[in-house]
Amino acid sequence: MGSTSAGNHGSGNTGAPGFGRRDLIKRSAALGLVSVPAMSFLSACASGGGDNSNDTNTKGKTSKTNPFGAQKGSKLDVVVFKGGYGDDYAKAWEADFGKKLGITSTHTGTQEITGKLQPRFNAGNPPDVVDDSGAQQIKIDVLYKNGQLLDLSEVLDAPAIDDSSKKVRDLLIPGTLDPGIQEGKVVALNYIYTVWGLWYSGKLFKEKGWTAPKTWDDFLAICQDAKKQGIGGLAHQGKYPYYINVAIMDLIAKKGGIDAVKAIDNLDPKAFVGSDAAQAGVEAIYEVVEKGLLMPGTNGLTHTESQTRWNQYKAAFITCGSWLENEQLKQTPSDFDMKFMPMPMLAGSKMPFEAIRAGSGEPFIIPAKAKNLPGAKEFMRHMLSKEWSTLFAKEANSLTILKDGVDPSVKLRPGTQSTVEASKAAGSNTFRYIYPDWYSEMDTAIQNASNELMAKRIQPKEWLKRCQAAVDKQAKDPASKKNHHD
Repeated sequence: MGSTSAGNHGSGNTGAPGFGRRDLIKRSAALGLVSVPAMSFLSACASGGGDNSNDTNTKGKTSKTNPFGAQKGSKLDVVVFKGGYGDDYAKAWEADFGKKLGITSTHTGTQEITGKLQPRFNAGNPPDVVDDSGAQQIKIDVLYKNGQLLDLSEVLDAPAIDDSSKKVRDLLIPGTLDPGIQEGKVVALNYIYTVWGLWYSGKLFKEKGWTAPKTWDDFLAICQDAKKQGIGGLAHQGKYPYYINVAIMDLIAKKGGIDAVKAIDNLDPKAFVGSDAAQAGVEAIYEVVEKGLLMPGTNGLTHTESQTRWNQYKAAFITCGSWLENEQLKQTPSDFDMKFMPMPMLAGSKMPFEAIRAGSGEPFIIPAKAKNLPGAKEFMRHMLSKEWSTLFAKEANSLTILKDGVDPSVKLRPGTQSTVEASKAAGSNTFRYIYPDWYSEMDTAIQNASNELMAKRIQPKEWLKRCQAAVDKQAKDPASKKNHHD
C-alpha cells in the first residue's frame, strides 16, 4: 500500500454535475497558503541525475521553450495507474503533447503496476513516464536504492511554462515535494494535492440530527447512536490496513503535535513505546473495536466493498483520502452529499480540530533508463503548467500541487469542495508523515500490527511494541541516517 491513493481504485471520471461555484475555485487558491512542514534539505537537492546516455536518439536542439531538447517525431511510453482518478486526464495530456510538440505517446492505463513494470525495470527497458501508485505500486524507496530513478532536479529547476522567469519548483505548494525525496534528492513528483481524514453523508447526518463531531467523545456518541439504529459506526477498508492507519496516525499527530509526527519519521527510540500520544491514539481506536462500533464485517472487506456499504448508509463514518469521491462515483447515490472532516480531537490534543493531514499524493517518476529522457522531462514540465493542471482537475475532480493551478471555470464535486473548505480552515495547521515514502518495510509492519489490532488479536500495548520494533529495525539501517524530517 502506498502512502498515496492506495488500493485498486475504480475509475470513473464523468464530468461533474453543476456543483460548486466560481468562488469555490478561488477558495482553492487558499491552498497555496497551506504549508506542509518543509524540510531544510529540500533546497539542497543534488543537481543532475541519472545516466543520460539514452538521450542520443531522442535529443533535439535545446532552446528557451524546449530546455531539454525534446525531439519532434520521437515517441513517449507513458504508464498510468488507472485508479480513483482514472486515466482520462493522462490521455488528454498526451493528446496535447502530440499537438504541441509532435511527440506521440504509447499509453497504458493499469492497476497492475508491479506486475507489468517490474520485469521491464529488471530488463533495463522501463517506460519513460510512470504514475507509480496503488496497491501494486513498486515502492519508491526500493526503486531508488536500485538506482532506477532519475533525479528530477533538472525538471524542477527548468523555466516554468507559465512564467519563464521562474523555476518550475517556485510555482508549487510549499512542502509538496517532500514525500518524493530520498536522501536529499527529489526522485518522485507527487502530483495531487491530497487530504486525509473522515468522511460522512450529509444526507444521513441531516436525517439523524447528527452534527459533525469535533471531539472524540462526540464521535463515539454518534457511533453508539448509529449502532442502536442498526447502522455501523466506523467503516474501514479491512483488507488494506493503510486506511485505518489514517485514523490512528492522525489521532497520534493531533494529540502529540508535530513532534509526535517527527518522532516516528525520525525513528525515535520512543516513537511508539514511551509516547503518550501514540498510546492515546491507538487506545482510542481500540475502544471503537471493543465497544462493537465498527461496521459489521468491515475487517474482511476490500476498500471498494467497504466504501460501497458506506454509500448504502450502512456506516456513519469511513476513513480515506480525497480520492474517495472519484473512486465511488458509480456507487454514490445522487443525494448522498459526501462530506469530508478532520479527525476529531482527543482530550488534551496539541493540534486544533481543524488540523488535517495534507500534502501530495500519486507519485510520478521518470526511470533513469527511460529511452526518451528529453521527452519525459518535457512531459513532466508540462504537467506543472496551469493548462495541464486544469485538464487534470476537469477529468479527475481533484487539485494538483501547482499553486492556483486550476482555472476558475472548473466545477468540483461536493466531496472535493468540502476538502477545499477543510484545507482553507486548517490554514497552516497541516501535518504529513513521510515514513511510508522513506521506509516501506516499516510502513508494512505498522499496517500489519493495525490489522491484528482491528481483529482483536492483539491489544494496544502489543501494537505499540510491534510498531516500535519496526522503527528500531529501520533505525539500524545506515541509509536511514540520510533522511531527516526537520
